Amino acid sequence: MTDLTAFALVCSLTPSPEPSSSELMAQHILDQFAERGISTSSARMVDHDVAPGVQTDMGGGDEWPALRDRILEADIFVLSTPIWVGHPSSLAQRLMERLDADIAETDEEGRPIMAGKVAVVAVVGNEDGAHKTIADMMQGLNDVGFSLPAQGSTYWVGEAMHAVDFKDLDQVPDAVATTTAGVVRNAAHLATLLRRENFPVE
Repeated sequence: MTDLTAFALVCSLTPSPEPSSSELMAQHILDQFAERGISTSSARMVDHDVAPGVQTDMGGGDEWPALRDRILEADIFVLSTPIWVGHPSSLAQRLMERLDADIAETDEEGRPIMAGKVAVVAVVGNEDGAHKTIADMMQGLNDVGFSLPAQGSTYWVGEAMHAVDFKDLDQVPDAVATTTAGVVRNAAHLATLLRRENFPVE
């Protein structure tokens, strides 16, 4: 099935057009989706005025509704975040808080509105915390209704207390490239199955 779509929301704290390791990692994932005929797009959350809150629209120029629409339009959602002091970025946490409003939202047949959509997580950092960050993000995404593929996360962490970032590498390490390829393969497979037959309502 080649009409699938993937959307990546990058939770870097670095505004465009400055280089971002989180965006680079997300782009590696999107490029491999594109090789499979999947349409891709992305956005940096920091470039948008996303208000704090737990409603789908906080008003007053809140730009979350437009980003939410892009998530809803996609079959596959890629959440990419850096690690700061062992935790996901504050924007990744805000993303999860805004998605909380969708726990109670349903589609026309009564399913959770995110049911039938696949989510994967990408993490970068030069400190420990990748597994904990992935666990936190995946738990929240699954609570909202996203489906998680087998081995649906990829990450790179540099040597602790050093200044080398993912974007500084000359090439992607083989272990990361292999893991990312598996994420893409499994996510595309699951999204294809869910497009053919979504979850039952009874």
